[in-house]
Amino acid sequence: MKAFWKVLKRFAAPYKKYLGGSLILNLLSAIFNIFSFALLIPILNILFKLDQTVYEFMPWSGMPSKEQIINNFYYGVSVMIDKFGGSTALLLLGVIFAVMTVLKTGCYFASSAVMIPLRTGIVRDIRVMVYNKLLSLPMGYYSKQKKGDIIARMSGDVNEIETSIVSSLDMLIKNPILIICYFSALIYLSWELTLFTVTVVPAMAWGMSAIGKKLKRRSLEAQDKWSETMAQLDETLGGLRIIKAFIAEDKMKERFAKTANDYRKAYAKVAVRQASAHPVSELLGSIMIMIVLWFGGTLILSEKAPIDASTFIFYMTILYSVLAPLKEFSRASYNIPKGLASMERVDKIMDAVNDIVEPENPKEINGFNESISFNGVSFSYEEGKEILHDIELTIPKGKTVALVGQSGSGKSTLADLIPRYYDAGEGSITLDGTDIRELRIKDLRSLIGNVNQEAILFNDTIFNNIAFGVENATMDQVIAAAKIANAHDFIMEKEEGYMTNIGDRGGKLSGGQRQRISIARAILKNPPILILDEATSALDTESEKIVQEALDRLTSTRTTVVIAHRLSTIKNADMICVMHEGKIVERGKHDELIALDGYYKKLHDMQAL
Repeated sequence: MKAFWKVLKRFAAPYKKYLGGSLILNLLSAIFNIFSFALLIPILNILFKLDQTVYEFMPWSGMPSKEQIINNFYYGVSVMIDKFGGSTALLLLGVIFAVMTVLKTGCYFASSAVMIPLRTGIVRDIRVMVYNKLLSLPMGYYSKQKKGDIIARMSGDVNEIETSIVSSLDMLIKNPILIICYFSALIYLSWELTLFTVTVVPAMAWGMSAIGKKLKRRSLEAQDKWSETMAQLDETLGGLRIIKAFIAEDKMKERFAKTANDYRKAYAKVAVRQASAHPVSELLGSIMIMIVLWFGGTLILSEKAPIDASTFIFYMTILYSVLAPLKEFSRASYNIPKGLASMERVDKIMDAVNDIVEPENPKEINGFNESISFNGVSFSYEEGKEILHDIELTIPKGKTVALVGQSGSGKSTLADLIPRYYDAGEGSITLDGTDIRELRIKDLRSLIGNVNQEAILFNDTIFNNIAFGVENATMDQVIAAAKIANAHDFIMEKEEGYMTNIGDRGGKLSGGQRQRISIARAILKNPPILILDEATSALDTESEKIVQEALDRLTSTRTTVVIAHRLSTIKNADMICVMHEGKIVERGKHDELIALDGYYKKLHDMQAL
């Protein structure tokens, strides 16, 4: 339960007023319930003529005693019988009983309704916190995680927290109040019988705790299997073209069926344990009632009975009412471990360390004026596997620097260090002489624009994709950017023009069109530094020519880092850096590198062939 209260402390603080309202309403519900059942005693006495006592009114003085309250209550009922007759008195008591029941059920409903904003609010807060955390985490985090697993934690696990933990909160507020009120009434009616009853209750609690003991571990296993299922679904949707091309449908079906079956087995273990809780609690409750009924009946049949028969029936009614909140408690005892297992999985995201930290006292930066410098930079994704080694490179303002080399030589990694998607392991990267780790991340990235090999677009309109990241962009500005990117003409051919929805990841557009939208987005941002990562390598010749024209316009007035495999696209670069196994092995202009007859010449000759 300690972990449960820690979760509540984290998320329930903004909703204290709802907790207060629930406490008051539950207390009223319990009080109305007790008094409505108290009317059973005079009703039974009238029906069966069990009480022949003549009552006299006892004047109220100071704190009323138990005997005084009972006497005056019965005196009022006897006056009612004498005045209106037994039948009418019974009817009036029945009406009072109905009114009390309406008040009780009304407060009970209101106590649950007032918790709904808390329940929905906490779940929303958890989702928003997880989403915000995911946005803040560095790129390196996602290279180690399955996207389907993250989606499973964001959806299934958060839903489980709502179902298991937050819904249990209502029970944990309501049930202690009901139990305290009911047991207070039981003690008031007969402390001897209640003392005996209290000795039986722990056995019931022990039986329920035995069921919930392993539920958290089982739930963790089931949620892990669910994550595997979601991860495989995500892989399937992303790789449908390859699956169909290699006629691998049967293989994927078999693989998914195995994963789904593993989840079924894991969930079945949780479900069986969960399903056993209700019948066990029913059995234990019935045993408790039977034992108390036997002991109470023995007391009544004795010569010195502490309570009469009608009061004993009232006692048993209240005792039976105690069983419902006790069962609710038992339900919470096996629901909460399930939710805590899901919270544990969500917290693995929330507790993930973001090693790209903001500086405590960031330096101010006013644009980009001189150069970007790599000073002895080394980097590795995993310890012992160095990707970049001792990089020394200066990129002057307004110049175009191209990075070429074999796949895996570290070109993209080097470019990713500039906007701090990763931080250098050794050495430093400076912008106008200032270490980029001393700048606000937002300030740094506002100076940089990206155009990648795969155009990353969103399921939205063309206008919103171009204006992405630029606040209050006007239609005129978007059109101007699209024209520079050679995108305006094909956009206007669309039925809805700039308001056309381009589908998931821009799936309604061709590769060249997607890339031109991506370039228009970079043009509208108007950054002084531009990173082009294989921006034309996935295009056909005609599309490449159109996109290259747009890129030439984009790069003409900017500092540009170009990652390229096609050497024909970077012949005019101010400097070409040839990378091999994480090092810059050659640098210079195209003609100079050809004359060196080294790595670059070999790459050039291979492409010429």
